[in-house]
Amino acid sequence: MVPAAGTRPRTLGLVPTMGALHDGHAALVAQARAQNDVVVVSVFVNRLQFNDPADFERYPRTLDEDVALLARAGADVVFAPAEEEVYPDGPPLVAVSSGPLGGKFEGASRPGHFDGMLAVVAKLLHYGAPHPETAVPVRYRAYFGQKDAQQLAIIRRLVADLAYDVDIAAVPIVRSGAGLALSSRNRFLGEAEAEAALVLSRALFLLKQRADAHEPLGLDDAEALIRSQPLVDLDYLEVVDPSTLEPLAFNCRETPFTGEALALVAAQVGPVRLIDNMPLGGA
Repeated sequence: MVPAAGTRPRTLGLVPTMGALHDGHAALVAQARAQNDVVVVSVFVNRLQFNDPADFERYPRTLDEDVALLARAGADVVFAPAEEEVYPDGPPLVAVSSGPLGGKFEGASRPGHFDGMLAVVAKLLHYGAPHPETAVPVRYRAYFGQKDAQQLAIIRRLVADLAYDVDIAAVPIVRSGAGLALSSRNRFLGEAEAEAALVLSRALFLLKQRADAHEPLGLDDAEALIRSQPLVDLDYLEVVDPSTLEPLAFNCRETPFTGEALALVAAQVGPVRLIDNMPLGGA
């Protein structure tokens, strides 16, 4: 709840989005609402993270519907700047590099994507930061979805490497009743494609079941499951260290699984590239 008039907030939550919001975004806002006095949500379709101009133009813009969803979810402020406000002099001449973390997996398929993402996230974290001269210290948190696991790892490294005074909070994936990870791009799937896409989460839950039982993960089985679906073109299925995103050289295929890991998957389903992931172990 927003603090009463005349009082100062002690906590502030920022939820950066690109709009076309769904229940997964509502979950981000709900967690921010539960943990903060004030919740700010940004809505900005960032051209710099699209390596395909046609994909940028096709990305859905639904600001009126987004504002209505955010009001129901409990946001206090919606910040929806024009491109000229965020990049008044055009693309930045000085930028943050995502480095080796941004060159693999999604970065390999979408060159420059994560550098473009960091360009706007670095700005949004500054825009949302409490003023340093406030009389009462304000704790600052920013909320990102676990579905974009590689993005989350890169943002955490940005905050650590550049000493941003913000806590990064990860919000678990929200799935449909059938198990498909919610995404703004799911609207482009036909009925048969949406059904076919469920094989991605089935493969991930297979890995989780084996990890929970401390069995060998059997990645080959999970990969074969995905490849059995003709409408799904698998790009990668990998088990990695959650912080470094380096593939695990052990605990994966033939030995009992222990420790913690992250299973990542990406595939083309009809006109849509889908990503999903599953934390393994740690329980």
